[in-house]
Amino acid sequence: MRTPADTRFLVNETLALFSRLQTVRSFSLSTPMVLAAAVSAPAQAAINAHLAHVAFDLRRKLLEFVRWLKGPESRSLSAAKTQARYVLLKLRFNNLLDQVDIFGDVLGQRSEHGTGTWVAGLDVLAEDALALAGGYYTPPPLICFLERGHGAAIRRARTRLPGGDLSPVGVIQIPRERMVGSGIASSLIHEVGHQGSELLDLTSSIRAELEQLIANNTAEAALPWQLLSRWLNEILSDCWAIGHLGITATYGLLSVVSLPSYFVFRIGTDGPHPFPWIRVKISLALGQALYPDPQWAALNQQWNGLYPTNELSTDKQALIRRLEAVLPVFADLVLSHRPKSLRGQRVGDIFPTAGRRPEQLRAHYDLWQQQPYQREHCAPSLVFAVVGQAKADGRISTQDEARILTHMLERWALNRARNYCAVPPALPVSPSSSTLTLKPRTHAPRIKH
Repeated sequence: MRTPADTRFLVNETLALFSRLQTVRSFSLSTPMVLAAAVSAPAQAAINAHLAHVAFDLRRKLLEFVRWLKGPESRSLSAAKTQARYVLLKLRFNNLLDQVDIFGDVLGQRSEHGTGTWVAGLDVLAEDALALAGGYYTPPPLICFLERGHGAAIRRARTRLPGGDLSPVGVIQIPRERMVGSGIASSLIHEVGHQGSELLDLTSSIRAELEQLIANNTAEAALPWQLLSRWLNEILSDCWAIGHLGITATYGLLSVVSLPSYFVFRIGTDGPHPFPWIRVKISLALGQALYPDPQWAALNQQWNGLYPTNELSTDKQALIRRLEAVLPVFADLVLSHRPKSLRGQRVGDIFPTAGRRPEQLRAHYDLWQQQPYQREHCAPSLVFAVVGQAKADGRISTQDEARILTHMLERWALNRARNYCAVPPALPVSPSSSTLTLKPRTHAPRIKH
């Protein structure tokens, strides 16, 4: 049986936990930043409402637990069993703190001078790359942050947070070392592609088609397709970047995977990523299919010169040849696929390819040379595509590239701040409260794709 001392201990511990829970406040009260560096109003509202819901639910459970401890229903339970119930509430509190830290790390960075507005501009770029003209889904809010390291990553919206709650926003981690240049867009939109592909269920749909193809081939002929199927999730994200950026995406990828030859040719057949050498080749095949131009063959030749295969083992060379042989067919299969989520449209149709052929990007750059203000009316992903194409053509210096993109990131952040002028209110501290009342926001301006 449980003693009165056991009850007093658990009541005191629960009320202490309740007091600490009161310190979990809205980020609107704790994150100093200039307005232009703030995350979007929908993202702020989603994060604050999510944390408020979790906090209010936990407060209710804590107070109910205290009442239960003091009431007659709990007296028949042992101290061990009541302690087990308290521990579950404590773990839930720690889950909430983990969630606060995840979003806090992102929002705290917005107070850094310069960096905050750059990252806010990247938010706008990410949202542009996720918004499809066909209205195939409701895009969730996206927020970005910079992190040390070589690669990018995403915690997709609607995936599990600590404690099992679904994330209200997508959180994209970008390598700080890539700021500021056109290559940052390649990494960012690749991660956006993970979110978009998941919303459209592209991986499962295309993989089902690949499995039929594999079943109709001999084991030896099926091996390249088996590998491409295993790598499909990452390939589709690369395709998302190419669809928005053209050759800018492939140059950005090339920069990321330019490693010592041992790693470039390190062929792992059990992981989700294509090995770097073939990943660039897949990007080139998709790019040539989406935006035909001699530049893809030139870049292919350059990649072959940087990482020749003639010194590899016979087995590796044979596998590479077999993979290369099927890439044109594979690219066509991916881009021509018609999943149910696209309501009859092909995968290649969802990207803004009509206005982003290489000659069109070059024409944009020529116009901007005479009328720089024109780029401020273009979609962020189009700006990065034009600047990246000019860089690929050797028409812009790295200094001018950084200057233009820095200016545009700050411009997009400032424009969003002007349009999202409503700030979510503070997180209420009353345990009886259950909702946040949010002010309406104005609509974002239309931008040309």
